[in-house]
Amino acid sequence: MDLIPKSNVAHKLEKRSLLIAINCIAALSIFFFGYDQGMMGGVNGAENYYMDTMHFGHPAPDGSPIIDNTLLQGGIVSIYYVGTLVGCMVGGWFGDKYGRIKTIALGAAWAVIGASLQTSAMNHTWMIFARLINGWGTGILNAIVPVWATETAEHKSRGQFVAIEFTLNIFGVVVAYWLEYGCSFYKGGNGSFIWRFPIAFQIIPLLFLFFIVWFFPESPRWLVKVGREEEARYILGRLRGETGEDLGRAEAEFQDIRNICELERKTATHSSYFSMFFGIGSGKLHTGRRVQLVIWLQIMQEWIGIAGVTIYAPTIFRTAGIGNTDVQWISGLNTITYMLSTLICVFTLDRIGRRWTLYWGSVVQGISMFLAGGLTAAGQSHPLGSSLAKAYSSGAVAMIFLFTATFGATWLTVPWLYPAEIFPLEVRAKGNAWGVVGWSVGNGWLTLLCPVMFKALKEKTYYVFAAANVITIPMVWALYPESNQRTLEEMNLVFAADSIWNWDAERNFKILKEQNPELVQAAHRGQSINLDPETGLPLRQSVARNMSLDVNAIHAHHDDVAYEKQTFKHG
Repeated sequence: MDLIPKSNVAHKLEKRSLLIAINCIAALSIFFFGYDQGMMGGVNGAENYYMDTMHFGHPAPDGSPIIDNTLLQGGIVSIYYVGTLVGCMVGGWFGDKYGRIKTIALGAAWAVIGASLQTSAMNHTWMIFARLINGWGTGILNAIVPVWATETAEHKSRGQFVAIEFTLNIFGVVVAYWLEYGCSFYKGGNGSFIWRFPIAFQIIPLLFLFFIVWFFPESPRWLVKVGREEEARYILGRLRGETGEDLGRAEAEFQDIRNICELERKTATHSSYFSMFFGIGSGKLHTGRRVQLVIWLQIMQEWIGIAGVTIYAPTIFRTAGIGNTDVQWISGLNTITYMLSTLICVFTLDRIGRRWTLYWGSVVQGISMFLAGGLTAAGQSHPLGSSLAKAYSSGAVAMIFLFTATFGATWLTVPWLYPAEIFPLEVRAKGNAWGVVGWSVGNGWLTLLCPVMFKALKEKTYYVFAAANVITIPMVWALYPESNQRTLEEMNLVFAADSIWNWDAERNFKILKEQNPELVQAAHRGQSINLDPETGLPLRQSVARNMSLDVNAIHAHHDDVAYEKQTFKHG
């Protein structure tokens, strides 16, 4: 394949080894994302940072920070999510127009600039603008990396590969916490090195990502979309294999992609962000409904409590009665259990599906948040240092550990995977960007309010998080169709129903699949592709015709065909 540079790893690796290589690069981006989130927890606790540089607090006699300006503290943290909101919109547009690889490189380069500016910040104004720029780069990466990963993975193991990437995401949080814990002992905990070095550390994986991503293959689905079918077919062949029992799989998937791409162009007439949000011109693709689903799934991901636990873990453990000397290492230990719990998702997500993963996560998380609030209140009702106070506080800490472990096994991955799975190919990067918008809104809103909530409500803040978990159960049950074990092309059939309810979507999907047998079943049939009798290679087929996402239109077409046959017979 002369069109693809000889340095591209697709020429040297194939099948699972190529998929693993792609997911390692995707995981590197996700690692940066996790590190960047976890980093601010330790930075906020550095005396030189909050007192001498940003001027929003002062230390208590025991060394713990006393925040005088909670709005400024929360504002510095949350402005990052304004940047991710803008960045994801840029990344979605750029990714659909110029490809996934170029967008990843752009995001990495932009994030390096933002990280450099944060490292050198001399006051809160400087820091606010630096975090805004850094967030822009993160938003670009978050909009495109999950799309690239899902578009190259097989539908049967798509969830597993993305779940592995998010294990690296939490590994980034772990590295951030323990690096900052180690730096806190430097020169007795004084000086700017304690917080500047952890911020600068993220530049290393970003530079590596920028230089190495150019050696990796473009998404075959994007290549089909822009008419570069030869390259797309070659990359699919390397990803799925072309010999033995794999013969025909790549061609089958290629035909599905071509069919659905043709159908999307016939069905949708508008693809701007504005049109997507309001569902203008999307016809039976119902893009507006998908946009609302991914935005609210990401908002609820943050409001069930993880944003507060990740960024304000030291504050949460102090609220539970843990002394300042123990807060940092307990927070670090919590991130380790958080990371290990993500391995549960690796082995369960493709077995029980997206919906059941969210269900059991919401139940356990809700219970743990209610208990954390109750045990914290009980501990504070007894004298400080008494055996009962310590017992209740330990129980509250255990509930926080249970919450983060459950989140890592469930809600961490699905809200990031789902947007990359459900959108039409024509607007997939933009669709995933809408998910990042929801994450930015939920995260920014919550991180801004968290210091205020903990100051005003104290342990009752846990009840707010618990209530959010309860709300998610009927929300997912009624509105979110399953995407597990379905190809990306099949999701257009799932969302073709005019009703918003999940049960109607499933009923309509079954009808459309029966009426469009040539549209999205080639990948499931495996080798049921016509072969050239001379070469033994799959024959290139023409795009399927008379395709529609409208059940009534298909009925009408079948009736017309039957009438024509009957007329001809009697004629």
